[in-house]
Amino acid sequence: QVQLVETGGGSVQTGDSLRLSCVASGFAFGSNAMGWFRQASGKEREFVASITWSGHRDYYADSVNGRFTISRDNNKNTMYLQMNNLTPEDSAVYYCAGRDSPLALRDPDDYQYWGQGTQVTVSS
Repeated sequence: QVQLVETGGGSVQTGDSLRLSCVASGFAFGSNAMGWFRQASGKEREFVASITWSGHRDYYADSVNGRFTISRDNNKNTMYLQMNNLTPEDSAVYYCAGRDSPLALRDPDDYQYWGQGTQVTVSS
């Protein structure tokens, strides 16, 4: 059974940083692409960042490019999202997602496995 467990969310102020983690089990983590998505209240789930199986290529939404960094440690079956210079617009539930392919994509429908989400709240 595949499990993706996110941790690291919380309540912070504008300009602060947070680091999210996602630990995977029951899944060929080291062979497959992973992604982070977020969903704000009343909005659709949106792409944040994705990373190929090797970690050599990564992709970002325009809204977070330059502030967020996605990374992974295949030895620990763990993916990270370093979020810097947070703004209230970044407030959302953040989801870790995995797919059965080494290629990193942006459409949530391309991901087969999802975590339960972790709340990030940024106040001004």
